[in-house]
Amino acid sequence: MKKSPSHLILAAAGLLFFGTATAQDIKPTTEKELIQAVESHKQLLSSTPLNNYKARNIGPTNMSGRIVDIEVAQNPNTFYIAAASGGVWKTEDNGQSFTPIFDHQGALGIGDMALSPSDNNILWVGTGENNSSRSTYAGAGIYKSIDAGKTWQFMGLPHSQHIGQIQIHPTNPDIVWVGSMGGLYSQNKERGLYMTTDGGASWKKVLYIDDNTGIIDIKVHPNNPDILLAASWERFRQAHDFIGNGKGSAIWRSEDGGKTWKKAVDGFPQNEFVGRIGFDFAQSNPDVVYALHDNQGPSDKEQEEPRRRRNQEENPLKFEDFQSMSMDDAMGLEDARLNSFLRRNQFASKYTASEIKRQLRTGKITTAQIANYNGNANDANEALFSAPIIGAEVFRSEDAGKSWKKVSESDLSRLYNTYGYYFGEVRVGTENEDEVFVLGVPLLVSRDGGKNFTRTDSVGRPHSDHQSMWINPQDGKHILLGNDGGLYRSYGGGAIWDHLNTQMPISQFYSIMTDNATPYNVYGGMQDNGVWFGSSKNDPSEAWESLMGGDGMVVAVDTRDNDIVYTGFQFGNYFRIDKSSGDRKRITPGHDIGNEPNRWNWRTPARLSHHNQDIIYMGSQYVYQSLDQGSTWTTISPDLTKNEKSGNVPFATLTVVEESPFEFGTLYAGSDDGNVWITRNNGGIWASLNDGLPQDRWVSSIAPSKYQEGLVYITLNGYRYDEFKTYVFKSTDYGKNWTSIKGNLPEESTNIIVEDHTNPNILYLGTDHGLYVSMDGGNNWNLFQGELPNVAIYDMVIQERENDLVIGTHGRSVYIVELEEIQKLAQPDQKVMQ
Repeated sequence: MKKSPSHLILAAAGLLFFGTATAQDIKPTTEKELIQAVESHKQLLSSTPLNNYKARNIGPTNMSGRIVDIEVAQNPNTFYIAAASGGVWKTEDNGQSFTPIFDHQGALGIGDMALSPSDNNILWVGTGENNSSRSTYAGAGIYKSIDAGKTWQFMGLPHSQHIGQIQIHPTNPDIVWVGSMGGLYSQNKERGLYMTTDGGASWKKVLYIDDNTGIIDIKVHPNNPDILLAASWERFRQAHDFIGNGKGSAIWRSEDGGKTWKKAVDGFPQNEFVGRIGFDFAQSNPDVVYALHDNQGPSDKEQEEPRRRRNQEENPLKFEDFQSMSMDDAMGLEDARLNSFLRRNQFASKYTASEIKRQLRTGKITTAQIANYNGNANDANEALFSAPIIGAEVFRSEDAGKSWKKVSESDLSRLYNTYGYYFGEVRVGTENEDEVFVLGVPLLVSRDGGKNFTRTDSVGRPHSDHQSMWINPQDGKHILLGNDGGLYRSYGGGAIWDHLNTQMPISQFYSIMTDNATPYNVYGGMQDNGVWFGSSKNDPSEAWESLMGGDGMVVAVDTRDNDIVYTGFQFGNYFRIDKSSGDRKRITPGHDIGNEPNRWNWRTPARLSHHNQDIIYMGSQYVYQSLDQGSTWTTISPDLTKNEKSGNVPFATLTVVEESPFEFGTLYAGSDDGNVWITRNNGGIWASLNDGLPQDRWVSSIAPSKYQEGLVYITLNGYRYDEFKTYVFKSTDYGKNWTSIKGNLPEESTNIIVEDHTNPNILYLGTDHGLYVSMDGGNNWNLFQGELPNVAIYDMVIQERENDLVIGTHGRSVYIVELEEIQKLAQPDQKVMQ
């Protein structure tokens, strides 16, 4: 480990002691605890004084969110849509309008649905999304409606956590098969394939591989319900690593209605590289079935050179050139050539050719340090797209899954690159056994039995990242498509698509911010949908405007003119955007030569100063400060993480950087591996604040008080250990001592805490299951639920001029709550401060 800058020192050595607890000591939430948490939430809902308070949804719907399943009734004007983290929606007018029908159940994250073929009043919903992504929420079991979604009954499997698939017997609705993926971040025995023959009154586990392998897909033979196929999937995600393949992944076959199972080994891979598998029977020839396989095996195809490293310059400098370069040769380099090398490889902006030569001449840096500038670091975005694996491939069986043959001849490696865990769906045309759709980043179709594939998502421009598809059994040209941008419909076999999003605000926000325009605008970064902004006066169907693409992350707005916006996409790729001119400049700081390369969190923290909005902070494992709107940066901390784990997911990163509204130079920082720090002198000395807090949890928010120096709030969560406990604390002495203010809260992962701007006793808390309000400083909490459902809340901000709480949900877009009534309730005999 290279040393940190010499002027940055830690406080006393004793402050480096992080406690004796380790990540291995963190126990996943048990089934009993999960059931109790759901029950406690229900009790608070039944008694809350805030159940009739207004919450106004402002969308957007023109940029929607991930749809993971579609179930269509015999009358195709009626169908159901499952949003990844936004519940279940129903239409009875062929998509002209939608109504949410699953709000206030145990969880709004959905894995799969099933509509009974013999009785369309029976609808099953399995909670807990199965895509295994960073924003995949655990569920609370499986539910059933016998009145087409009007009422719901909990049917068990509470610790299944993520439902892979549900299938209902075509003629007997009491027989149901359910695939459980189990915990995403932990090993458990509740995964496997379950079967009921009494409508869910009792369950039997009929297929179990091991405590790390679940069931991701189940399909029933169209003409013989005794024949079923199931796909097992071995996968294990950790905060620092993800393994999406293993020998547990396989195709299984039953010939006795799912009571017993045998592995299909003829022609299908049987090695440790087998990843996620999805399949579909051909309705027109039911013995034909296709399997889409995510092959994580190494590819012998030459790896593409990363896009940003391609260069047309003649004889460009390379890192290895500096390894043995003499001082004289370095000093003799042409400035233009050296500057090109520095900018091409994203060195910190302060490093110009003249500055590099000055630091070499004075001995501050060496040519070897230049050669090792990027060390062993990998560009996280390039790793997603460019790792040399085989990727997607299509297999076909003509004997109902007994034997298989790989048929795909097209290069499908870019269908979903390295992240096949996020996809896995294949559909066969209902009228033609040789028409096959594979769903990935693009939507591809084959009309020669899976050999050759072409795109079919260009007309109508549907969003990318396709997750679900229904093809009309009576009309193969009629298709419904769900992806990360919402719902689409085609009546031409996929040649042209219409977007059906005007009624479903199901965007997944990672962050939220407002400006001071009149009326004010709301800004936010969304999962796979970039960064957008819209008027606070919008209704959901009114369009928002796009600022940039990618996975939209943190937004900071210079409210002096409301035109300058700082934002970006995943892994620290941030920009300064001038809305009035359209100009944008990349501002991501490069690390100092001699330091380890930056490790950027997926949701990189960035904050404007309360004291001067020319000043901006960003955090990798270091805290960076810019005094000139991100044009240049100074490193004002050492590595503030534990930096004890590494894998294929960037980890040991800062998740929070916050500044005191009272004192310039007082900053707090928190990391994903459980460190909390403070500096009182703008980074000269950093002191650990870990003592008194749960160890090794993800620091999800820090909120320095607006009322009192030294008063600070913090939330942490153990979500990435499948530990769904409530961690919310406050300190009155700059974090030297912490007091839990959990009060009567149920056990739910906590994401964000915000202090009211008129009353220091009012606190707002966002969890994975909704909004809570305390009116006595955190001793007691009230559930704010009604028009705002029990959806995950990632971020909140108060627009003080309008006295609005603006809520960025991860599944139901943006809500605005007018705070005056809550403030009056907290101070019935006092005038509300404005």
